[in-house]
Amino acid sequence: MNLKFAVFLLTLSVVLGQNNWSVKYYRTQICALKGSTVEIQCTYTTRSHNYYEKIWYTQLNVQKPVDLTTDGDYTNRVSNSCISKTCTLTLTNLKESDSAVYKFSLMRNAVFPRYSNERGVTLSVTDLKVIRQADRIYSSHANMNCLSSCPLSVDISYIWYRNGEKISNRQSSYSAYSNLEDSVSCALRGYEDFPSPPVCFEGQSCNRVTYNNRSICAFKGSSVDISCTYNSYEENVESKFWFSHKHSQEPVDLSEDSQYAGRFQVFETEEGRSTLRISDLRETDSTEYRFKFKTRHFEWRSSLPGTTLTVTDLDISVRVFPYLNLQCVTTCHQLDGSSYVWFKNGQKVDGENSYFYSYTYDYKNSYSCAVKGFENSPSLSVCFNGQSCNIVNYNHRRICALKGSSVDISCTYNSYEAQIESRFWFTAEHSHQWQNPSEPEDLHRNAQFSGRVQVRELLGRSTLTISDLRETDSAEYRFKFKTRGFEWRSSLPGTTLTVTALQVHVTRILTRRQFYTVAELNCHSICIPTGQVSYVWFKNGEKIIFETSSSYTHHFNPEDNIACAMRGYEDYHSPLVHAPQTSSVSASPSGDIVEGSSVKLTCQSDANPAANYIWYKDNQILLQGPEGFFHFTSISSEDKGIYHCKAENQFGQINSSDLFIDVQYAPKNLTVSVSPSNEVMEGSTVTLTCSSDSNPAANYTWYKENEVPPKASGQIFTITNIRPEHSGNYYCKAQNRRGHRNSKSNLTVMARSVKSAVAGSITVIFLAVIFLCAFLLIRKKRSLKQISEPRERPDNIAQLNVGSEYENSSAAVQREPAAQEDELFYSIVRFSKNQEDPLYSNISLAQPSKHWREEEEDEEGVDYTNVAVKSASATPRLRCQEAAEDPSAVYGTVKKKEHLNKV
Repeated sequence: MNLKFAVFLLTLSVVLGQNNWSVKYYRTQICALKGSTVEIQCTYTTRSHNYYEKIWYTQLNVQKPVDLTTDGDYTNRVSNSCISKTCTLTLTNLKESDSAVYKFSLMRNAVFPRYSNERGVTLSVTDLKVIRQADRIYSSHANMNCLSSCPLSVDISYIWYRNGEKISNRQSSYSAYSNLEDSVSCALRGYEDFPSPPVCFEGQSCNRVTYNNRSICAFKGSSVDISCTYNSYEENVESKFWFSHKHSQEPVDLSEDSQYAGRFQVFETEEGRSTLRISDLRETDSTEYRFKFKTRHFEWRSSLPGTTLTVTDLDISVRVFPYLNLQCVTTCHQLDGSSYVWFKNGQKVDGENSYFYSYTYDYKNSYSCAVKGFENSPSLSVCFNGQSCNIVNYNHRRICALKGSSVDISCTYNSYEAQIESRFWFTAEHSHQWQNPSEPEDLHRNAQFSGRVQVRELLGRSTLTISDLRETDSAEYRFKFKTRGFEWRSSLPGTTLTVTALQVHVTRILTRRQFYTVAELNCHSICIPTGQVSYVWFKNGEKIIFETSSSYTHHFNPEDNIACAMRGYEDYHSPLVHAPQTSSVSASPSGDIVEGSSVKLTCQSDANPAANYIWYKDNQILLQGPEGFFHFTSISSEDKGIYHCKAENQFGQINSSDLFIDVQYAPKNLTVSVSPSNEVMEGSTVTLTCSSDSNPAANYTWYKENEVPPKASGQIFTITNIRPEHSGNYYCKAQNRRGHRNSKSNLTVMARSVKSAVAGSITVIFLAVIFLCAFLLIRKKRSLKQISEPRERPDNIAQLNVGSEYENSSAAVQREPAAQEDELFYSIVRFSKNQEDPLYSNISLAQPSKHWREEEEDEEGVDYTNVAVKSASATPRLRCQEAAEDPSAVYGTVKKKEHLNKV
């Protein structure tokens, strides 16, 4: 509904004159609502019969007046109608940015107005607002009023929204229970696309979404940002996403829409503000975009409009003004302030970047312009006077056609000279190749197009027809003509042809079970056919007779495959849609894998739609996503294991075979052990063992320090019948084809004499026996003394001196005065050195072992020194009683240790 809704605040006419010129505005102030339509009218008088152009412009560009009908910001929203000398400017779909002073002028060139004045018509464009008023009766209620700075008619009907959902109320006010969670908005009926911003019943923390722009115009191939601010009454937002109004029945996240794959990005520059960026825009992207969020207890499902995006070709044109001036006109205001490129006879003109271009009077030349950065979308070329100049204009800059079909590529051309010597169509791998000195090749002579091209000529119009299209025919096609004095060698682009096959897209999954899936499919192509098109569907190679639309819903088993085609082109059906059928994992590089290297695992799957992949190591999930590879930047030994992947799409899944990853590395963690681990006796056997962590298994070599040739090879090194010359430091070397390593610590082997060992053992036994006998004798004496003198207690401490004399194998024991009853005595024992047995003679313990030293400490400082063995027996036996009576017994002098004296 295109309602005219405006309030005319001042209806006085204004008459202004200058040099017999005059203009009268019927209304000088107009207030209108955003989205409505307004008419601004005037009449003019003039006595001149010269040609003047009648234009409307705004005070914003009064220094360089621009006809509003050519202003990109007003494209498709403005018209200028002049009947007799009354002119009416009509503006539709008003924006707040349209607020300005509008003026009428007669112009004789594009730069200076012939007639202008300081006054005009002031237009104010305003938006609706919701104002809250507290209910005086019920404190829990709120009255919400829909207001505008423009006075509104009493018979206007309203529409109210609560949390974005339409409610049944047509009044200018709305009274309801004041809920802190809810937001409210209003609109005029017939102008639902221009509602007021939503406001909260209380505070600012209610649920709401506000879009920054209601409509955006953008050019094909460019990028666009669509933004909104949002708020949730609950702190935690579980999910949020943008969706297209194409899927309004069930919103689908754009990340799941294959049409936008790789072309969109969502980011939040600040909290509560979401921006959708779509790049490489296509005309099929033209639709309404909305934002949705969900919390634990609330879901924003708004019927309020979002942002409408319009994507068009760069609709640019050249307008010819009197006095040799050209103007480049665009369709969308997004290009305001851009630089422009001008072409003369198809060749770029250097130094020109303004949307105005002044040219030299020349009937032979044609002119074209383009926005800088969009040179592939120039305007049509124009002649200064009619169409008699040198000119070529293509009917279409881009054409998309289905594989197997036919296409017509046309252009109109003209030469300033009457006679054209040659003309033909051509294509090249690169757009600039034909400008090389070598002549471009006529398509009739190109073997690739043999029997498939035809050219028709009719009154300055040439049409190239290509049949049985192939995807390799996708290219840019140009036309060339040549006269006696001129050759069209344009740097302007020709017509770009894109040949594509149909594709089956999964629109949505309705049901998914283990053995079947119910899905809605769509037969899609980036080429949108015109007119009524009938489709053919195939399931497992069989034609489905009853399906002729572009959509198909059915039960699909994992083994099924689906395809579609256009009726009449059944031989050029789409690729088959099916569940993953094959999956194998491969590793790169394919040879040995060395620790620290980069390794890439690839999972290849034959699936349509493309599969998602899940990676496993030893049946544990590692990674999942759309990428069919797993990358080790620096693989380690811990990555060794069995890998496999699972490929799955909407119709099924399949597991790959297992791939064992073996990581090779040089020996590490080298250890050496010895058995036995205590001192090694002469004549015994010792075993040295070397081990390491390595892949492949290491070879071992044994070395002795300061000796060049290796001592042995193998993991175990055994030395039998060890001798003193075997003493030294030993180490091992572990080596495989990835490297080698030596043991860090050396092993010291000391071969000790057997005789010394035996002698040492006997010495220990003798000492133990002697000490035991001395202890028993002392206790016996004390017992006898206590019996004979039970009450006697010596006043001083007696000392016992034990001396030994060595003569004719006899000894005498001399006793000192009796010792105190509880006194403890220690002795120094010396053994005869006149022994005939060489094995047990001259044996002494110069430095007691640690074990014996510890016993000395336990015995409170007993001093053991100078021990000599007289017995010829290998294992002598001593009895305590015999120690005092046997003539061959060991005698000694027992002396009290000085530091134990107490008196």
